[in-house]
Amino acid sequence: MAIGADSRSVAGLYERKWERFAVNRQGMLMTVGFDLAAPKMRSCKLVDISLGGASFTVSTTIGLPLHYYLSVVGVASRIGCAEVYRNDSRVGVQFIKEIDEELLHMIVRSDYFTGGVNNRARSEERRYMVGVERGGIGSAVI
Repeated sequence: MAIGADSRSVAGLYERKWERFAVNRQGMLMTVGFDLAAPKMRSCKLVDISLGGASFTVSTTIGLPLHYYLSVVGVASRIGCAEVYRNDSRVGVQFIKEIDEELLHMIVRSDYFTGGVNNRARSEERRYMVGVERGGIGSAVI
């Protein structure tokens, strides 16, 4: 490194380790208490996912521990997660063990075919129509 060069300007410092894919999938969080009794389930909405982590939104983070299992609806596997951050209802996790590329491909591909991300983009495009009533057949709404 050259004299006077900033060590923080190393290429790749701000790059992510894995490529993230935007998805709009329903998921479930499964937590197991210290008593190992019946697991508790909580629904979530997956926002993005990569080989090493994901982020999702939950209705509330009250009572949510720092370690749990994530399962994506329509995919028959549970992914062990360790929480990295909480920002209001959005939660970011790192997977305890990286998921394989086939599982990631299956999650992203099924989201594409069900129209998850595309439906979200269409609803955001039509925001200006919120609150406008549509008249039925024969109505005098102009």
